[in-house]
Amino acid sequence: MSNLERQAVPSLCGGRGFVVAEPVRELLSPRRVKLGESTEVRRLLPNLGRRMVGAWCFVDHYGPDDIADRSGMQVAPHPHLGLQTVSWLHDGEVLHRDSLGSLQTIRPHELGLMTSGRAISHSEESPRPHARYLHGAQLWVALPDAHRDAEPHFQHHADLPAVTAPGLTATVILGGLDGAASPGTTYTPIVGADLALASGAEARLPLDPDFEYAVLSMSGEAYVDGVPVLPGSMLYLGCGRTELPLRAGTDAGLMLLGGEPFEEELVMWWNFVGRSQQDIEEARKAWMEGDRFGEVHGYDGDRLPAPELPPVVLKPRGRVR
Repeated sequence: MSNLERQAVPSLCGGRGFVVAEPVRELLSPRRVKLGESTEVRRLLPNLGRRMVGAWCFVDHYGPDDIADRSGMQVAPHPHLGLQTVSWLHDGEVLHRDSLGSLQTIRPHELGLMTSGRAISHSEESPRPHARYLHGAQLWVALPDAHRDAEPHFQHHADLPAVTAPGLTATVILGGLDGAASPGTTYTPIVGADLALASGAEARLPLDPDFEYAVLSMSGEAYVDGVPVLPGSMLYLGCGRTELPLRAGTDAGLMLLGGEPFEEELVMWWNFVGRSQQDIEEARKAWMEGDRFGEVHGYDGDRLPAPELPPVVLKPRGRVR
């Protein structure tokens, strides 16, 4: 998934200074962003005052959109650096192509995981023909310094483990939860899980007190630790929790995101996660000159040009207490 904003603003993030060491209930409202020709997303991370949750550094929620008579998602080839992309759907399909030659249709409750490492490019589109509705989330995970220059690769996992309780099914997308572990490759202690709650269900989800957590509402009426969380919003929960109370007023879908607070200081600009101004400048130059990121074959259209760099020096910094 690309950040398609033409006036891309740098995000300075990472470090432990702004991590809340105790449980909190901080409701994050989305910012609406146009994505491609016909898709509008609700951007939850980075957010004003909250840039990361563990290694999760970018969260977009979109849909459900009726695209029966539209082209749906159309995101032209674009680059990524220093991160993993996670594609997660509740409705519809997304056709993924990348510069490694991968060609994969991702369907609901299947994991599409792309590790950019030192450089990769990809496109995403609704296939032709496609389902009537499109609903999902696109997320990024920052790679730690030891792995940010790794070989790029793409993984698709249609069969994911689940944790169940009365009225609750928690599908483990990434990392581990209550003894169940996703087959997706991870590089930091992390968890991502899809929570399906039946109407009237009440459950307590076990958590790791060393992780910080947030919950994204995908659909329905749900209460997270007593707080109503509407679809398209996200509740930041801080650290220090051993369990999370959940209650559903209707059938509801949530995403649990968490991980150890990310210690390293980052610069995130456009579709790149780096450590310095030089990292970002070199990546942008390489993309614009057709170097380093490879080529995506088969997409019907031109690739995305990079926006202009802002007239400020991009310096990494931690979160200040």
